Amino acid sequence: MRKTFKKAAALTLCVATALTMATGCSKEKKDSEKKDSYKIGICQIVQHDALDAASKGFKDAVTEKLGKDNVTFDEQNAQGDSATCSTIVNGFVSSKVDLILANATPPLQAAAEATEEIPILGTSVTDYGSALSVELKDGKTGINVSGTSDLAPLDGQAELVKELFPETKTVGLIYCTAEPNSKFQIENITKELTKLGFETKEYGFTDSNDIAAVVQSAVDNSDVLYIPTDNTAASNTEVIDSIARPAKKPIIAGEEGICKNCGLATLSISYYDIGYETGLMAAEILKDGKKVEDMPVRYAPKFEKKYNKTIADELGVKVPDDYIAIN
Repeated sequence: MRKTFKKAAALTLCVATALTMATGCSKEKKDSEKKDSYKIGICQIVQHDALDAASKGFKDAVTEKLGKDNVTFDEQNAQGDSATCSTIVNGFVSSKVDLILANATPPLQAAAEATEEIPILGTSVTDYGSALSVELKDGKTGINVSGTSDLAPLDGQAELVKELFPETKTVGLIYCTAEPNSKFQIENITKELTKLGFETKEYGFTDSNDIAAVVQSAVDNSDVLYIPTDNTAASNTEVIDSIARPAKKPIIAGEEGICKNCGLATLSISYYDIGYETGLMAAEILKDGKKVEDMPVRYAPKFEKKYNKTIADELGVKVPDDYIAIN
């Protein structure tokens, strides 16, 4: 009987030892599978100063937080084509990237359509609700998407018109009708300009092919022009400037890049800063394990009045001292 007990005890000990070893092996395997390198797909709608700055800020923050050798970027530009955005982000999904950065609204929409699993962060996006057809709750989209907004105070931009051109009667609103965020801005700044007593008229173009004709019409029928954070306009500032400046029609711009190339003044954010903030969000997701759906959309911490000194001098406009000259 004692011999039987010893056999049972030995068997129990073997089983316990095996279980302990299995548990240890399982833990070691889990630890070995912990990610120490990441692949991030970046889809940018088009190349221009503002979006380039946002992408740079994002990459700078990510490499600072995760380590330069621990992250690989697959950075692609859609050259202004929404269909190409879909092709790019579907490629990211197929290659199983760890996170997608969507720089501007069309890439954000394409990414949200392509995956419900991979975390998506947007930047240079004005309004996430209208872009994704969702209702934000506590700043959260409720899906696998968050990011940063490039929305500057539209009431403040309208005030620039009043401050610089108090005698203005008509403001021409120039924007691309194919960009949802541009429509959002135009609808809302129209309300603000109307409150200040200005008449407004929209001048929408569908793509770069009809910009010149639309801008010419706006110049002929407006005292001051306004352009929101519009990617198509930002990519065609040379055309806009060649029409507006000879006619001595000042442009209030929604962001610094447009103002630098064809505008007179702007109340602008730093696109590098919002890109950097988005990079910090990426690090929180990849390194700290935060869930993107739990992260509210973030906004620029500060806004600055800036002006284009060259154009101001040419038009003979006296700019107040609190405006900063764009380099």
